[in-house]
Amino acid sequence: MSLSSTLARWLGLARNSDPASPQKGFADKSALQPLGKSARSSAGTPIPFPRFRATAGDQLGSQADSAFARTRMKLLESFTPSQPVSDRKRFAGRLDVLTAVIRAIEEQRLHVVVYGERGLGKTSVMHVLTQAARDARYLVVYVSCGADSNFDEVFRTIAAHIPMLFHSTVGPTSPDVEKGKTLASILPATSISPRIASDILAKVVGTRVVVVLDEFDRCHSEEFRQNVAELIKNLSDRLVRVQLVIAGVASNLTELLEHIPSIQRNIFALQVPWMPPAEIRQLVKNGGELCGLSFDDVAEDAIVSAAHGSPYLATLLGHHAGMSALNEQRVRVGRGDVLSAITNAAQEFHERMSGRVRAVLKTYAVGEKTPSLGIVAGASLLSGGPFRLDDLRTPIVSADGLRRCDELIAEMVRTGLVTEDKLEGTCIYRFAEDGIASYLWLLSVETKLRESKAPGPTPIGVNFTPLQASKSELSRPLS
Repeated sequence: MSLSSTLARWLGLARNSDPASPQKGFADKSALQPLGKSARSSAGTPIPFPRFRATAGDQLGSQADSAFARTRMKLLESFTPSQPVSDRKRFAGRLDVLTAVIRAIEEQRLHVVVYGERGLGKTSVMHVLTQAARDARYLVVYVSCGADSNFDEVFRTIAAHIPMLFHSTVGPTSPDVEKGKTLASILPATSISPRIASDILAKVVGTRVVVVLDEFDRCHSEEFRQNVAELIKNLSDRLVRVQLVIAGVASNLTELLEHIPSIQRNIFALQVPWMPPAEIRQLVKNGGELCGLSFDDVAEDAIVSAAHGSPYLATLLGHHAGMSALNEQRVRVGRGDVLSAITNAAQEFHERMSGRVRAVLKTYAVGEKTPSLGIVAGASLLSGGPFRLDDLRTPIVSADGLRRCDELIAEMVRTGLVTEDKLEGTCIYRFAEDGIASYLWLLSVETKLRESKAPGPTPIGVNFTPLQASKSELSRPLS
């Protein structure tokens, strides 16, 4: 069943649709077990009751234990769209980003700010960086920021992970060291300021400390960001053996840190680019090898096209495509499995939207607007959300195609799917909710893939040009 027809069924557009009918292939028969008086199908045969395939300890049950079941368990660890990569064996691509960050820390002694849009793998880079630094015997403190994070709380967390062994005022055989105390034991009861924090960290000797502040964008406190910027300045001026690595969602550096001019010389700013097709392909191959699945060339091309530079989409589609093949008792993933994966991924995005947006999207589930939707949605994804009409002007989009896109954008503004703002005389557009662009993009990709038996790396007609990381860029205009 095509994505268009499936979506039409979800939205109530298909004729003779039965919302109560189960989706074919939804569950693996090996994972189903009748319990007591099970329900029966129209033919009178028992319908097995759903059950978990494995225990909480990741142990397969006796009835589910098979080569395919074991491959499925490995697949869950190889393609993890909802979780960051923490093991370098599963880390694919982004070696240039990781190398640049390591060189900035090791050779330039700079503090680092890594930023970019959602779904680009920033947290995965932070986890693998943490592992690499610990392998080099750096002392690494990893902090995930929250909406209510404040400087005093965060610094006390950092201090609690630095042993007193590395404080210049104590010897290796002192009682504090033997008791396993940390710098937290010498902190005052009063609130910690950037000056107090830098005074304490200035006495760290015998090691180097890397403090990773991930999800920095989640904290909306201007005071917290100002304090972190001041701490960076103080640590740099005093040649302290502690370096900060900050990561967060942002389109430019100033969205993450305040007082940029005062610390510009002390930081290495790196915008994480969209993943190029070669790295997306490597991600798929790596995941398949780890779990024992193989993706044929057409399936790989389809995932590369549908991912559109997003490692999150590539991992999500790889996960669903692998599950589709295993449900059919196969370890070879083909084009049909990727089409099924696109359907499942689109459904996930669809269910996360508000009822109002889902109601408006009924008019876009099927029809001749699909190619134009793909161009507009693809431009939004590559720009990280906001986009201009000029972003759609590429050599492979005709003047007539651009006109249709312009008309479509105006229509979506009227229906509330897209918002419009003016910036220096230019219209800036943005989809009203997260997920709309990904949903519409996958819808157009599915349509194009079904029309082509041998999809190429760019099926929709959007000029895929991944943003390049800039080592010195402090802000980037909307593109």
